[in-house]
Amino acid sequence: MPASRPDARTVEHIEAWFDDHGLPYFTGDRADTVEGWLSSKRIVAVIVLIVGVSVAAGLLVGTAWADRGSLGTAVGLLVFLALLGLFAGRLLRMGTMMRWAVRRTFSSLGLMFPLLTRALPLLLLAVTFLFINAEVWQVAALMPRHVLWIAVGFFAVIAAVFLLVRLPEEVREVEREVVGPRVVECCAGTPAEEASRLVAAVPPDLPRFARANLVLVLLFNQAVQVLLLSLGLFAFFVVFGSLTIPDSTVEAWTGEPVTRLPSSLGRLIPVTNDLWQVSVFLSAFAGLYFTVYAVTDETYRSQFFAGVSTELEQAVAVNAVYVSLTRESS
Repeated sequence: MPASRPDARTVEHIEAWFDDHGLPYFTGDRADTVEGWLSSKRIVAVIVLIVGVSVAAGLLVGTAWADRGSLGTAVGLLVFLALLGLFAGRLLRMGTMMRWAVRRTFSSLGLMFPLLTRALPLLLLAVTFLFINAEVWQVAALMPRHVLWIAVGFFAVIAAVFLLVRLPEEVREVEREVVGPRVVECCAGTPAEEASRLVAAVPPDLPRFARANLVLVLLFNQAVQVLLLSLGLFAFFVVFGSLTIPDSTVEAWTGEPVTRLPSSLGRLIPVTNDLWQVSVFLSAFAGLYFTVYAVTDETYRSQFFAGVSTELEQAVAVNAVYVSLTRESS
């Protein structure tokens, strides 16, 4: 059987499979495009442009509403994040990875629940103690809104750093395991299944962008889980605080009168501004706590990566077949 015709179709199907599984950097042309952008001076120009537009937007809003300096800061930060997200989603194709992470998380909620229940008891004990602590209310309830969002962003950055330190090692362990007959086994159920039996697919060392792609999909997958946990805890704090902590207690803790949320937000969440800010602050802190727990607890790590290791092994094995096919056709 001529190899060129089925190989061409198989390569196309494999590339579509990569896209569907959040692995755009496994396709050589796309990885080269991204690498060309990131290694050129154009990326500096893009970042400078994003920063300039964000600062201009913040100054414009801050000048128009001179008494709302925090609003200008918030608008500038939002514009920066929006433009950076658009750039990352379109050119760096991180939107593909995020869509896969969201689909996978919601399709495996039943598997995620036992993992979360390992961390929730100790987590709830710790953050509930903080929730009824007067000092926490003095800090979180009285801080300006833009400072609150900066604190939330700081927690998110620290959590991402913890994950980025650990996840590359998990990817390297998977690479070491997918050798020999494991390539054919791992390709079962993928577009590379038939080709894996016909070509001598020796898993090469993953290019740095392909390895970074695997790290990013793991990072996004964990981030979606942490976000769901934080949202659940935010709802818990809002309900618990509304039922158990009267306004008089809040005023005694903070030393300031209780304030209300702006009317637009207050209609959606009928709670005080103090309770809302404390709930946001502690739920973000709980997300960081859970991330550190996920990285340091051996049992949790083994259970979590047992759920995704099959997909990582498939990615490495299919990439080996893909590389072999593209080399034969070139």
